[in-house]
Amino acid sequence: MSTTEELLQDVVIKFAGDSGDGMQLTGSQFTNSTALLGIDLATFPDFPAEIRAPIGTLPGVSGFQLRFSSDRVFTPGDECDVLVAMNAAALKVNLKSLKKGGRIIANTDGFDAKNLRLANYPDGVNPLEDNSLTNYDLIKIDVTKLTREALKDFEMGTKEKDRAKNMFVLGFLYWMYGRNMDNTIDFLREKFGKKDTILQSNIRALQAGFNYADTTETFTTRYRVEKARMPAGTYRSIMGNQALSYGLIAAAKKSGLQMFLGTYPITPASDILHELSKHKSFGIKTFQAEDEIAAITSAIGASYGGLLGVTTTSGPGMALKTEAMGLAVMLEIPLIIINIQRGGPSTGLPTKTEQSDLLQAYYGRNGECPMPVIAASTPSDCFEAIYEAVRVSVQHMTPIIFLSDGYIANGAEPWKFPSADELQEIAVSFKTELGAYEEKFMPYWRDEKLVRPWAVPGTPGLEHRVGGLEKQNITGNISYDPDNHQLMVKIREEKVDKIANYIPEQKLDSGPEKGKVLVLGWGSTFGAIKSAVAELQEQGVEVSHAHLRYLRPFPRNLGEIIRNFDHVLIPEINNGQLIKIIRDKYLVDAKGYNKIMGIPITKGELVEAIKKIAKDEL
Repeated sequence: MSTTEELLQDVVIKFAGDSGDGMQLTGSQFTNSTALLGIDLATFPDFPAEIRAPIGTLPGVSGFQLRFSSDRVFTPGDECDVLVAMNAAALKVNLKSLKKGGRIIANTDGFDAKNLRLANYPDGVNPLEDNSLTNYDLIKIDVTKLTREALKDFEMGTKEKDRAKNMFVLGFLYWMYGRNMDNTIDFLREKFGKKDTILQSNIRALQAGFNYADTTETFTTRYRVEKARMPAGTYRSIMGNQALSYGLIAAAKKSGLQMFLGTYPITPASDILHELSKHKSFGIKTFQAEDEIAAITSAIGASYGGLLGVTTTSGPGMALKTEAMGLAVMLEIPLIIINIQRGGPSTGLPTKTEQSDLLQAYYGRNGECPMPVIAASTPSDCFEAIYEAVRVSVQHMTPIIFLSDGYIANGAEPWKFPSADELQEIAVSFKTELGAYEEKFMPYWRDEKLVRPWAVPGTPGLEHRVGGLEKQNITGNISYDPDNHQLMVKIREEKVDKIANYIPEQKLDSGPEKGKVLVLGWGSTFGAIKSAVAELQEQGVEVSHAHLRYLRPFPRNLGEIIRNFDHVLIPEINNGQLIKIIRDKYLVDAKGYNKIMGIPITKGELVEAIKKIAKDEL
């Protein structure tokens, strides 16, 4: 049988099945094999919101979307070209996101009467058989049966054999898109090296899927996407929480500080603890506390003791940490507070993404309690953004809030990683002796940045008191004096505001410096905004894009940029938070585009919103 090869520029695949079908693993392995070929990519893992939703039901569907292209990509795609549906529920949940004429690879065993009933199809209705999918290229494969057949020689139960279904599908797709199985086989050996039966069964299923596609006469076309034209360098595929972890390690080494992570597990931040706990060789100390309060206060203690204190959480954990955040502000010590945002309020949508904690980061503490805020925009940007957050925190003696979200944390993209000598130095100085101006230590004596000295407990002659009660200016003694309290509130605010003099000015990502429309974004809306703006610029629409890393304080030239445009559009995955701050600070009639569905904003949605504002329709 002869096969032909078709060259494609851009492909979007969605892997979807029950939460036990291994779709996340399948997607991540296909991602890794794609990255090794130098093809640009972006991913969007979509986890079920319920921990143990009933098998075969709509709430239990797990998905992994991957876009790969020979051009630069910045989003995982608005619609899919290929949908892998392991059961009826997976098809029902994801069919709306498949392009007309797109390909469906369906596991027919997942469309039996039981699965159809669990997916809420009417009695007697099977979408694989009733011609309702005639607008799609439907490929029906009994993946379950073929996997069991491939593993018939293994002394395993049927349930154990069925767990290898995802490897069969992966092998099939490796053939279709010209991938090599070696990297996945190496991964399986590392993961299951001590469980030979599981290892060999997964390898056999992977090879069986590849061979099935290769030998079945139905499949005569393979597809190839060429290597992307990207800046020269060494790349790897990286997820946001991985990049964040590596950025913390790099910042600790460059600053000469030992890092201490005090944390409590919470979705979607837990992977940072998992990753950092692997790197004790870099002097990283990790502590899984009994609750969120113990987590942050242990990190405060570490910072007071001269370490780089870090704590990680999501929105509900931020709520519990707020009193201790106020303590860190009062103490004026470095502290890295990382919030991987998710849908809320309360428990909300634990596995779904949202940008809804910005106002909490700005104002969510008692009293006047200012802290700088920095946000990452993509998975790989987490490395540079957290590195910068550490620099700001230790050089300005302030706790800082770092914002990411579930979309960034679990998404992946190629990362051109830097060498150690390319990283900016993070200068840290501890006070070791009394100054000429002191008869005894003055812990709140400030420099030109309004930064107080960092004195490690136990340093002779530098003994000093810390606590949550208001401090007297300069001496650090407890003070209830009203004039002093007002002075200290103003000083703490001004110290944060002065950080604007030590961060880069804001730059436009694309577009003219003056014009009709500025799309102003922050966080994970970056890819959708960049893609939408690029498409409209090609159509001749007068639109520019600026994306904020520094959210508090803003870059000192941001107001000037905003005033250069007739209209400002602020897309957010919330009900309008940055827009409130921008309107308040710059007195501009900015317009919002808001999506609060637990999923990212798409390029297509933004294209239409920008067109409307460009025509003065909003």
